[in-house]
Amino acid sequence: MFGLKTDWHPDVPQRSFTLESYEGGVARWCPSCGDHGILSAVQRICRDEQIPPEQVVAVSGIGCSGRFPHYMHAYGFHSLHGRALPVACGIKVRRPDLQIWVATGDGDCCSIGAGHWLHAVRYNMDMTVMLLDNSVYGLTKKQTSPTTPVGLATNTHPEGAWLPPLNVVETVLGFTNISFVAKTVDWNPAHMYQTLHAAYCHRGLSFVQILQRCPTYTPHIFDEWRGNPDSIRLLVHEDGVPADPPVAKMYRNHVEHDPSDLDRARQLAADAERIPIGLLYRNPDAPRYEDFTARGLGMPTDEKLAALDRELDRFAI
Repeated sequence: MFGLKTDWHPDVPQRSFTLESYEGGVARWCPSCGDHGILSAVQRICRDEQIPPEQVVAVSGIGCSGRFPHYMHAYGFHSLHGRALPVACGIKVRRPDLQIWVATGDGDCCSIGAGHWLHAVRYNMDMTVMLLDNSVYGLTKKQTSPTTPVGLATNTHPEGAWLPPLNVVETVLGFTNISFVAKTVDWNPAHMYQTLHAAYCHRGLSFVQILQRCPTYTPHIFDEWRGNPDSIRLLVHEDGVPADPPVAKMYRNHVEHDPSDLDRARQLAADAERIPIGLLYRNPDAPRYEDFTARGLGMPTDEKLAALDRELDRFAI
């Protein structure tokens, strides 16, 4: 009541979110495509962390992974081929309060987008970058990608790919100012969830390579590792990705790895025979570019105009 002292406050109900709060359009990936599980993991993390959908932004480039924003009930940006990371960085510069998930592919990120990949990791802006790696260009019908293994027949190399594939995490571990590098597999949803959750909780650019099955063009490419869990090294450490008991039991080849040890992370990443899954490297003290670009975001318009006038006056003749 106007003019009267009162302790009354409106009882505003607290918002709560379910999985349905983050579900967008019906996913149109091929049945049994690993992208379905990755999408589900991200939606579960958003629900478990109770992130308001309007605070979430999904960004993608071109490729099968490019459909990711269409299936999230959140803000989204389906960008050009190889341009997911600069778009995500641009969003973070002006809206550092938003939670950004980037979905990119082995071709989108490591080929046409390689220059942006290098510098986005170096900028270390707070976002989660998921490289969905199925070792082929899937959307454009089976061309050789940077991670295609030698000998795999594709439409661009019918007799088999000629060159050794790019080791993605080993490459990232050679970049400057890295702060979080991890690897997981889509056929182990529990480990994938824990890895992506750890990536979300890290402040800085979290880069996660996800070995992702393509049932149409590379259905058997990961059979060796799927059929023989002993060929996978499970990285364990109190500062790493938590391993639930079923995950720890499945992978008997445990490696105690301190994620602050960059040299050891590079050694583990270089082993192409026994692939490591888990957190390879983390540096929470790496500088974040948005901490610098956020300066002046709250400046009133008249002050911004006055500052521009002062700068232009310096060039007056």
